[in-house]
Amino acid sequence: MSTITSNEKQQAIGAKNSTLALLALAISAFGIGTTEFVIVGLLSTVAQDLKVTITLAGLLISGYALGVAIGAPIITALTSRIPRKMLLMLLMIVFVVGNSAAALSSSFAILIIARFFTAFSHGVFFSIGSTIAADLVPENKRASAIATMFTGLTVATVTGVPLGTFIGQMFGWRATFWGVAILGVIALISTAILVPSNLKKAKPASIKDQVKIMTNLPLLLVFAITALGYGGTFVTFTFLGPILEEITGYQASAVSLILLVYGIAVAIGNTVGGKAADKNPVKALRWMFIIQAIILVILTFTAPFKWVGTLTIMLMGLLAFMNVPGLQVYVVQLAEKYVPSAVDVASAINIAAFNLGIAIGAFVGGIIVDTIGLIHTPWVGGVMVLGAALLTVISSKLEKTRR
Repeated sequence: MSTITSNEKQQAIGAKNSTLALLALAISAFGIGTTEFVIVGLLSTVAQDLKVTITLAGLLISGYALGVAIGAPIITALTSRIPRKMLLMLLMIVFVVGNSAAALSSSFAILIIARFFTAFSHGVFFSIGSTIAADLVPENKRASAIATMFTGLTVATVTGVPLGTFIGQMFGWRATFWGVAILGVIALISTAILVPSNLKKAKPASIKDQVKIMTNLPLLLVFAITALGYGGTFVTFTFLGPILEEITGYQASAVSLILLVYGIAVAIGNTVGGKAADKNPVKALRWMFIIQAIILVILTFTAPFKWVGTLTIMLMGLLAFMNVPGLQVYVVQLAEKYVPSAVDVASAINIAAFNLGIAIGAFVGGIIVDTIGLIHTPWVGGVMVLGAALLTVISSKLEKTRR
C-alpha cells in the first residue's frame, strides 16, 4: 500500500513539475506571439509615423516571418548540442535585445532589421519548445501539451495584441515594443525558475539526417500543408485592421476591442484543435481546413456588413490557430518514424513552414490590396487553405499505402 502511495506522490510531483514547465513555455510563447502579431493592429500607426504605405508596412509581418523561416532550421541545427534550458534562456535574451532595438528604431529600415533579428528567437523557441512540451507528458497527451504551450501564443492574440495595439495608439508604437521587451524579461525569469535542467537532450542532427528530412515526401507534404493551411488566413489577417476600418466601418479606437474578441475565439479554437488532434491529427486537420476555407470565402461577402461581418471574422479566428497543435504533432510523429535522429530539426522546419506561410500570405495579401482591393483578400486566402485540405487527403492516402 505504501509503495503505491509513494508512486502516486511521485507521479503527482512529476505532473506538477510538468505543468509548471509548460506554464513557463506558455509565458515565453505569449511574449513571442505578442511581438509577432501586435504589428497587425499597429500597421496604420507605424505607416503614418514612418511615412510609408500600408503595403510596405506589411513587410514588418512578412519580413519577421521570413526571419523565422530562415533562422528556425539553421539555428536549431547549429544549437543542438546546447542544453535545452540554457538555449531557451539565450533565445529570450535575443528576444529582449531585438524588441529593444525595435523600440529605438529611427527609420523603417532599422525597424525591419530589428524585427528580422528578433524572429531568430521565435523560430528556434517554437521548434524546440514543441518537442520539450511533447517530452514532458505521456504520449497520448502530446498534442494537448503542445496546445498548452501554444496557449501562450493564443492568449497573446486575446490580450497581448489588443493591449499592445491600445498602448501603441495611446503612447506611440515604440511604447508597445518596450512593453514586449519587458515581457521577454519575465519569460526569461520564468524559464530559469520553472523549467527543469534535466530535459531530455536533443540528438545532434547530421547533414545526412537533414538531407533525409528535405527529401522525405511525407514530411515535405506536411510542410506544404502547414504553409498553405496556416498562411492562407494571413492573406486576410495581415490587413484585418484596415479591413475593419475601411470595409466594415469601425472606428480605429474599436479595432482593439474587435482584436480582443478575435483573440478569445483563437484561444478557444487552439484548445479544441489540441483535443481533436490527440485522437487523429490528419482527420482533424482535413475538416479544420475545409471549414476555414468556407468561412474565408463567406467573409468576402459579409465583410461590408458590421454584425454579420464581425461574426464571420470571429469564426475565422476560431479556426485560425486550431490547426497548429495537429500540424506540429503530425510532423513529430512522421519525423520519429522516418528520421528519428532529427526530430527537433523537422519540428524547426515545420515552424519555418508556418512562417513561410505567413510571409507568403502577407505578400499575396499586399498584392491583392494593391491590385483588386482589400475585399478580395478573404477568398484568395480561402483558396490557399483549400489547397492544404487537398494535400492533407493526399498525405493520409500516402501513409495508408506505406503501411
